[in-house]
Amino acid sequence: MDAETLADLLHAHAERDPVLRQALENRFITQGSDLAEAHRLLDTAVTAGNVEYAAKVGSVLDTLQRLLDAGSRADLAPLARRTVDDISEMLEQIDDASGEVADRLDRAVELYARACVARPPDPESLADWILEVEFDGPGWPAIELPDFASALGEKGIARIKSTVDRVLAEQPSGAKRETAERLREELAEVSGDVDALVAILAAKPPRVDVSLKIVRVLRAAGRHSEAIAHAARALTHDKHDKKEAVPPVEEPIPLSRKAFDESPTSTTYLALREEALEAGRWVAQRKTALARLRELAAEGTEAADELVRALLGEDRADEAWRAAVRFEASLPVRVELADSRSVAHPAETIPVYRDHVEELITHKDPTSYREAARQLRKLRTVHKKAGTAEEFSSYLATLVEIHKRKTRLIAEIKAARIAIPKTVKA
Repeated sequence: MDAETLADLLHAHAERDPVLRQALENRFITQGSDLAEAHRLLDTAVTAGNVEYAAKVGSVLDTLQRLLDAGSRADLAPLARRTVDDISEMLEQIDDASGEVADRLDRAVELYARACVARPPDPESLADWILEVEFDGPGWPAIELPDFASALGEKGIARIKSTVDRVLAEQPSGAKRETAERLREELAEVSGDVDALVAILAAKPPRVDVSLKIVRVLRAAGRHSEAIAHAARALTHDKHDKKEAVPPVEEPIPLSRKAFDESPTSTTYLALREEALEAGRWVAQRKTALARLRELAAEGTEAADELVRALLGEDRADEAWRAAVRFEASLPVRVELADSRSVAHPAETIPVYRDHVEELITHKDPTSYREAARQLRKLRTVHKKAGTAEEFSSYLATLVEIHKRKTRLIAEIKAARIAIPKTVKA
């Protein structure tokens, strides 16, 4: 009996059995609260140290594994995907000498693959994520395509194959070529194309492990005579017949790299990115370039803003937010980020809007008071989204009490249709 049929039977029985129905509802509520707590842990983990971060992420992964092992019908893929992305971003910002955080990343990818198999996401979106990690990522996480094969389905696999074929047709070099060739091999493996897989393996430099894999592939396909013939050829191959290695020719340093080294800003970073992407060297160069921007960001607000703008230029909004928090970017930059982040993570943005309101009030002019009232309306909405409307009322009461002598400010708050708590005599 498949899981869907079993679930339907259980649902039908629960309709007739109040005790079973209550038990199922309680379990659903518990799972929902578990997911909410897991998201909250990720929200707060960004400001933690390495040890605390690893512990919080470990708790999230434990929750995911427990729910997956229990056969939860909840869609766990979004939480698992967010965990993978969060850990991957954090590894670019910390010194993980112990490898503890990297270990969490490997586990997170495994759980994400399981979650995708349990509740497959849009196959083309999943394919795009895998391609982004492989070709535009920092070199991690390690993704095993066979683990995601069933979730990708024909559409997702076709999308990855199309991109890999296009990349190889461009004849890239370095890490980009290695990535494309590895994906081509994994695609042949998951699609069951034995001839293509054997041809790919045979084109590699002769090694014992490669020859053994060819033999295993042929035997698994029932082509035993070919497997024996290949094994015989491999044994008689002259392993010492190697060409003398030609020393690599040193390439000139690109102008964009020189410009970035002389003036590390978001502008020179993005110019370097564009040129390195075309040359297939961005994966290797991104890590060192970002490390330089982060080093400078730790020294001052202006440099922190440059780091944030560089990340935004790569469409890495989550990473930009983390950088803004970690390196204390300027208030205007944090407000800009908060306006977009408040949609999915309202609770995280509340402190930013409060800081903005206080900063506007310090100007003590009508225009700033009017803008402060406008920001208060936005803050009220954010509190509602975060489920903390009562906290806004308490915050507003304190704010008005402190600034009650600023009659123009109070008037602007009232004009913005914000109800002033009755406990305050404005």
